[in-house]
Amino acid sequence: MPLDATAQDGDTVVVHYTVTLDDGRVVDSSRQRGKPFSFRVGAGEVIAGFDAAVRGMALGESKTVRFDPDQAYGDRDERRVIKLPIDQGPKGLSVGDRVEIGGRDVTVAAVDDATITLDANHPLAGQALTFAIEIVELR
Repeated sequence: MPLDATAQDGDTVVVHYTVTLDDGRVVDSSRQRGKPFSFRVGAGEVIAGFDAAVRGMALGESKTVRFDPDQAYGDRDERRVIKLPIDQGPKGLSVGDRVEIGGRDVTVAAVDDATITLDANHPLAGQALTFAIEIVELR
């Protein structure tokens, strides 16, 4: 790839990124894991805002961008929260556990003697996210 190339649809980019919420809390970071992340630009492999943000970036370039929920994991949808009788849910679950039910990843939101509450929203749904991004490889 030419030295002055920028990330375009179909290119594979390797990035380091850190994601924070508006309160400054870090919710994900490739740097903390010590391993950059790669994906194909424009292929729908990442959230829409992240995909759009790297398009046009050059090797070594860094930027920080903030995405409203519609460019991240969408708005929270209360219709995706369900309560089941405790005997109809998986046994031995605790609040915060992630399980697959009906082909969907859900989070256990509450458990009591009679019911289990499951939330099929992405854990970051409804949140604005700020991404600090650096392109470390472009191919």
